[in-house]
Amino acid sequence: MGRSEIAWKALALGAGAASAFVTRRAVVGLWKGVKGGDPPSNPASRSTAWPEAVAWSVASGVAIAMARLVAQRAAAGAWKAKTGGYPKALEEAS
Repeated sequence: MGRSEIAWKALALGAGAASAFVTRRAVVGLWKGVKGGDPPSNPASRSTAWPEAVAWSVASGVAIAMARLVAQRAAAGAWKAKTGGYPKALEEAS
C-alpha cells in the first residue's frame, strides 16, 4: 500500500468520523427539542418502547450515514483538486 493510499484512507476515515460525531450531537439536540427528553441510551434495552427504539435508530442511523457520505465525497473532491485525480480506491469502485 502506497503513501497516497494510506493518506486517502486517513483522510476519509477522519472526515467520516468527524461528521458522525457532529451529526450525532445534532441529532441528540434535535431529539431533545422534539421529544423533550434524552434519546434512548440503549435502544435494544427491554425498558425502551419499540416505537422510541425504532425512531431513534432510524433517525440517528440515516443522519449519520448521510453525513459520512457527504463528508467523504467532499474529501474526495478536495483530494482531486489537490492531486488532479480521485484516489485509486474510488476509481476502482463500481
